Amino acid sequence: MMKRTASCGYVETLNSGAAPDGLKGTAMKIRKLTEENQARVYALLRRAFPRSEYEETLVEQLHGNDRPIHEWVCLHINKVIAYIAFSNAYNGNDICGLHLAPMAVAPDFQKQGVGSELLRFALRQEPINSQTLFVLGEPDYYKKFGFEPCRVPLCPFDRDNKHFLSLRNTTASSFTVGYEPEFQASNKPLTSPKKKQR
Repeated sequence: MMKRTASCGYVETLNSGAAPDGLKGTAMKIRKLTEENQARVYALLRRAFPRSEYEETLVEQLHGNDRPIHEWVCLHINKVIAYIAFSNAYNGNDICGLHLAPMAVAPDFQKQGVGSELLRFALRQEPINSQTLFVLGEPDYYKKFGFEPCRVPLCPFDRDNKHFLSLRNTTASSFTVGYEPEFQASNKPLTSPKKKQR
């Protein structure tokens, strides 16, 4: 169930059958990221990716450099338990869509459907619901949301595009899709949520 509220945007209430154990009978709020929650998002990224500083550094740099980014957080009892972001995708200097990355769920809320709820919510929002979307991640997971294997454009982080998917992609010409420069800050390719982060 979803309802609109004046103070915090949308409030997602999971039904009792689908709700994570820790969320049963309670509301899960999804709202646009505000400056007051940025530090909480960085902390979440550290917890969700304990062996990597890439995701936290990426988001901090995107914020610090004022890159255009569409991002939402999932709140439970005023705690940030999940995060999703979309940034511009480029064909040369022209914007050709959006990249979904990163997405993260707090370890104690993984494997409970929180990430899936957040992703479904984001895919309904403007301008996400009308843009070509790209994601580098687990194909079986993203296919559930309508993403399909992407032959073109080519992803610079994924040889043979085996884990690169797209949604509403009508590209016919071959080119290497561009990312914001902050994505190049590390040699480690950015991967999107695996099963453990749902």
